[in-house]
Amino acid sequence: MRTLVHVLDSRSFIKTPLFNLGPSPFARLAVLGFLSMALMTVDHRLPHLQEARATLALVMYPIQYAVDLPIRAGIWLTEQFALRQLLIQENQRLRKEHTHLHALLLQFEALEQENARLRELLDTSQRLRTEVLIAELLAVDLDPFRQQLVLNKGRLHQVYEGQPLINAQGVVGQVLEVNALHSIAVLISDPSHALPVLVNRTGLRALAVGTGHPQRLELRYIPPSEDIEVGDTISTSGLGGRFPADYPVARITRVERVPGEAFAMIEARPFALLDRSREVLLIRPQAGDDAASDDASDS
Repeated sequence: MRTLVHVLDSRSFIKTPLFNLGPSPFARLAVLGFLSMALMTVDHRLPHLQEARATLALVMYPIQYAVDLPIRAGIWLTEQFALRQLLIQENQRLRKEHTHLHALLLQFEALEQENARLRELLDTSQRLRTEVLIAELLAVDLDPFRQQLVLNKGRLHQVYEGQPLINAQGVVGQVLEVNALHSIAVLISDPSHALPVLVNRTGLRALAVGTGHPQRLELRYIPPSEDIEVGDTISTSGLGGRFPADYPVARITRVERVPGEAFAMIEARPFALLDRSREVLLIRPQAGDDAASDDASDS
């Protein structure tokens, strides 16, 4: 009897469903579809749901912003990285252009200065009554015991030994040795060079001797009693047959009269920038100058 009751209870338990599933999925879909159509119809024809929709949108905005924030952050980081790379490339390109333009500017400044020097030489050659030849410096030797220049003009350009050199400021030197295509000139600052000069203010004749320094000459054998002062200018005297007269040479910078000494200590600064010139004028005296003609024939 107990066994039969137990069996009946087991069958009734099996027939009893474990979960109450409710309406079928089709019924649920139909109900939801109907409700959706009803809400759309009411929303379309009546304004009652606008406030509710606005409130719902306000409540959902933080969630939407939080969901969209990683995407916005990724886009911002990508743009910043791309912009930084673009700025770096642009900066590098501008640096290269700046360096190139700066080099061109330096070259233009050098060309402008060279043009100014050539204009000064051209103006000087037009003022002179003698024939001149422009020569460029190939090499410079400013050793204290040997002050010489190498010029790009030689015998083929009718250069001769002893030919005077000047620039736009004053006397530079004279040709020492002539080759076919180049020549060697000695500066007036060479210790072995002596130039006959005169003081323009008083007409005093003297001898300007090189000291081995391109910015200093010495006037030798002038008694302390002679009238010579700092600031006086000296020019070529024309004596000696090499340099024509009245070419500017230097300005007196020091006059020292030592008691008991036979001669005064006088120094002068050349007008010609002997350590900076890049072009010089080779003077070819007029055909009537006998001494110059003799030098030219001897060369």
